[in-house]
Amino acid sequence: MNKEPVSRELFDEVMVPNYAPGSVIPVKGQGSRIWDQEGREFVDLAGGIAVTSLGHAHPGLVGALMEQAEKLWHLSNVMTNEPALRLAKTLCDLTFAERVFFANSGGEANEAAFKLARRYAWEHYGPEKHEIISFKNAFHGRTLFTVSVGGQAKYLEGFEPAPGGIHHADFNDLESVKKLISREKTCAVVVEPIQGESGVQPADPEFLQGLRELCDDHEALLVFDEVQTGVGRTGHLYAYQMYGVTPDILSSAKSLGGGFPVAAMLTTAKIAASLGVGTHGSTYGGNPLACAVAQKVIDTVSQPEILKGVKARSEHLKKGMAAIGERFGVFSEVRGEGLLLGCALTKQWQGRARDFLNAGLEQGVMVLIAGGNTVRLAPSLIIPETDIDEALARFEKAVETLCS
Repeated sequence: MNKEPVSRELFDEVMVPNYAPGSVIPVKGQGSRIWDQEGREFVDLAGGIAVTSLGHAHPGLVGALMEQAEKLWHLSNVMTNEPALRLAKTLCDLTFAERVFFANSGGEANEAAFKLARRYAWEHYGPEKHEIISFKNAFHGRTLFTVSVGGQAKYLEGFEPAPGGIHHADFNDLESVKKLISREKTCAVVVEPIQGESGVQPADPEFLQGLRELCDDHEALLVFDEVQTGVGRTGHLYAYQMYGVTPDILSSAKSLGGGFPVAAMLTTAKIAASLGVGTHGSTYGGNPLACAVAQKVIDTVSQPEILKGVKARSEHLKKGMAAIGERFGVFSEVRGEGLLLGCALTKQWQGRARDFLNAGLEQGVMVLIAGGNTVRLAPSLIIPETDIDEALARFEKAVETLCS
């Protein structure tokens, strides 16, 4: 095994340059704390971009992984396995779903969702009904199909021609959807209950209810991308439950595995029937290791006291960040739900979100950004209150250095 010392410079020598990582290389995590190669400690408010839902090295997840690792690592989908079946049953019991498809990432779950929507319409209405309506500034993944459905041109540049039959309306603007939707052509409307990439923008309840009604009226499927909002992130197991609007298809990933790669597409039995044998697949989808870990995540996060705790931690973090924003005049608002929060920068700080991320790292706190105008927070759902206090204190020092 190669145990040679590694540095940030090695990234530039051996890795494809599609990422631009910072100089910090974490080597250990415990709960909501992370340590780098030099032993520097950080409070983690980033959560691997809303992934480490139970923090780092959670003993329950470690135990589930180790137990399964001594039994069975992988099977092809020529056979099924116990962890996959148990996890699928749990997801069906806790949600609207009657059928589950497992994949490895949010992009793959969305790819499956979009393919299913088109195939369902093809089977029931014919090939003309294939168009998908999504929203500007949305993000649904990095495959060619999902990046085309996402409404951000920068992610598609240089990869054209894009798949056709995709239209983009304005988020939270039902009238813009009405101008595009067609009974004859629209197979699905795809929406994030909270847009993450555009700056943590929650959907209005009336908007999502209106989408449900439009889809029903036009015989189109409503697809919720809950890759980032799912598995307790909003204080509900899934955000659709908070809004009281039930989709036809839902994608889940990120927090589902607590850091282990796993994703799921949830839907009804009637719709799932359109993905018959051989129509879609995934080599690692339903992997026993991944499903065993995800089972422990769901069993833990779905507990009422955990979900209630998310809401309490959210208020704590919101209040603290709002106070920092008011003291230094850097945030116009702190928005979002649960532990998916966006601190919108004031006019004079527009375009400088990364400065806040870097200043935070200097003071020992990890945050995220969304575009150039929002500081995004997505910590562990069980981050201790003391860690929130420490993170706020460190971030306040970081902001003070920027403003001095």
